[in-house]
Amino acid sequence: SPTPREENMSFAAPCAAGDFAKELIATANAITAPGKGILAADESTGTIGKRFDGIQVENTVDNRQAYRELLFTTPDLGKHISGVIFYDETLRQSTKDGIPFPKLLADKGVIVGIKVDLGVVPIPGCPGETFTQGMTDLHKRCAEYYALGARFAKWRNVLTITENGPSQLAIDDCASTLARYGAICQANGLVPIIEPEILMDGKHDLAKSEFITTKVLAAVYKAIQDNHLLLEGTLLKPNMCCPGQDCPAGKATPEQVATATMNALSRTVPVAVPGVTFLSGGQTEIEATSHLNAMNSLGRKKPWSLTFSYGRALQHSVLKAWMGKPENVAAAQAVLQHRAKSNGLANLGKYEGEDAVAGADESLFQSNYSY
Repeated sequence: SPTPREENMSFAAPCAAGDFAKELIATANAITAPGKGILAADESTGTIGKRFDGIQVENTVDNRQAYRELLFTTPDLGKHISGVIFYDETLRQSTKDGIPFPKLLADKGVIVGIKVDLGVVPIPGCPGETFTQGMTDLHKRCAEYYALGARFAKWRNVLTITENGPSQLAIDDCASTLARYGAICQANGLVPIIEPEILMDGKHDLAKSEFITTKVLAAVYKAIQDNHLLLEGTLLKPNMCCPGQDCPAGKATPEQVATATMNALSRTVPVAVPGVTFLSGGQTEIEATSHLNAMNSLGRKKPWSLTFSYGRALQHSVLKAWMGKPENVAAAQAVLQHRAKSNGLANLGKYEGEDAVAGADESLFQSNYSY
């Protein structure tokens, strides 16, 4: 049944959501339910191959299917995972018993999402900066993905902090692209996750990260308004504000990261947005969980759910436990249950830390990360 927020909602024209408005709001709120977050399992074929290289598993269709089945058949997955982001191949795969992955998850109460961007390429004349491809047939693909069971989407733009960057050109392109993608998604019934990722690459300090993140988010939400998106039917997937990987001052404390990130969000993100689903961005699994918990423990105003949309920070230890061996599936699923529970508790500000086991404290940073 509609929540009071939905009952009292009015939709002033023009609005990209059209007849999907109430459905989009319900989906966004379900994804950001208390104690839950998103498993980002949208690695491209090339990226999952790199992950498999680390455990000496061949990158074949059968091995990719087996690994994804391991993830999606984890017992009680829906207890702390509200949504899973798929790659195109994954959306069309099934369990070994013939159950389509979208149906498998829907039966568990887990919402299916889909990565719709087609990767980044260099911006001509802007060394080191990129734009994201995939807009040409996005309308068509979103309609197909909705028919296949997807109810939300993800599109990643990437920016890098340098001495003089990111350039205004790169910021403007990022904002306008994310807004246009979002409008197309909403018109086709998909909740758009807005992901303007600022990479951890660089020597910048925490203050610079907070400043650039604030600047980028302000531009993104100006473009979102200009493109008539229904804010209540969107989610944000930003980086946390962290010092650069090569910052001379080293890492910040969880409380410092939380404060800087909350400063950036509170000054830019509209109250109407239901949730902020953070990316992990190369942090260790424990860092990503600790930083999320610190934000939810600050005691500051939080009009949005602050939760997770982690790929590496949910899967790194799972892969190490699995090693491509069928006899390790149950152990790997237990690791995923633990990581999902830890981040679910962090969403509630109730994570109390843990001993570093199974690679949970290993650095996941990759320079100029793309997938």
